[in-house]
Amino acid sequence: MINVGLLGAGRIGNVHAKSIAANADSRLVAVSDVHTAAAETLAAAYGAQARTSLDILNDPSIDAVLIATSTDTHAGLIEAAAAAGKAVLCEKPVDLSLERALACQAAVAETGKPVMIGFNRRFDPNFAAVKRALDAGEIGRGELLSITSFDPGPPPVSYIRVSGGLFRDMAIHDFDMACWMFGAAPVEVSATGTSIVDPAIGEAGDVDTAVITLRFADGRIAVIQNSRRAVYGYDQRLELLGSTGLLQAGNVLESTVHKITTAGAMSAKPEYFFLERYMKAYEAEWRAFIDAVKAGTGYPVTLQDGVNALAVAEAATLSCKTGRAVRLQDGRPVVA
Repeated sequence: MINVGLLGAGRIGNVHAKSIAANADSRLVAVSDVHTAAAETLAAAYGAQARTSLDILNDPSIDAVLIATSTDTHAGLIEAAAAAGKAVLCEKPVDLSLERALACQAAVAETGKPVMIGFNRRFDPNFAAVKRALDAGEIGRGELLSITSFDPGPPPVSYIRVSGGLFRDMAIHDFDMACWMFGAAPVEVSATGTSIVDPAIGEAGDVDTAVITLRFADGRIAVIQNSRRAVYGYDQRLELLGSTGLLQAGNVLESTVHKITTAGAMSAKPEYFFLERYMKAYEAEWRAFIDAVKAGTGYPVTLQDGVNALAVAEAATLSCKTGRAVRLQDGRPVVA
């Protein structure tokens, strides 16, 4: 049994607590949060203790930690947990700064402990099936990837101001998806964005609608569409054109019922938000982490993956601001 400490008792911490408890090989023993009451409530729900993060990291009986705190604390907690010899799964992103993420990567390398980054969409059953089919050569060579990721509505502007922007906060999942599908990081990033959903988002220095094009060294292309508003639900689709065929992963709908009458055809809307859409993915992500910890093998999503996605996010941010393509050289963005 792997004893787990959960750092962070907010919305995503509650999601992860369910996954930890649902796994027969892991046990949630401690929860921390800057809001003590939140930690106490979540801990009580699972028979765990509410403790400080420092106590959890210093406790030798705790084998693994899941970091689900605010982004600005991720890098420091990753470093501390790795230094303490814990198995680590940290929510994305590693940090809002690429330089800080690279420093974290260097510090962790000195400990010799691997770290897994929480890009849960890799574990979505539908997206994972596309990846397996691609790797099996079922559509030949993948050449053009299209990713659609629309939120049902924008978050509060107070969140926007501390989120790092749409490219680091929202699109970073899609950047990781593109890198994962194609098995490499892009060499050039072009992004355009605007604030048409909520002018206040633009006033806060961010965009709420964007299109990003990623070009890979061998000529493959990925096109990503993001919006903070799709009033019909959480729109998550992927399409991959290959040399001998096409792979698609559509939305997960609220119901499989499809009504057809003389008036027309009607089906259910997509699941409304990520909590509903990706719950199975979070459970599979945790299962993969625990299986790797038990087997002593490498993690399916690495700290390098987290750094790669953040580098693309920084390049997209720079491209959107300058109106120019941005190259990635040695993992860092350079205006073309």
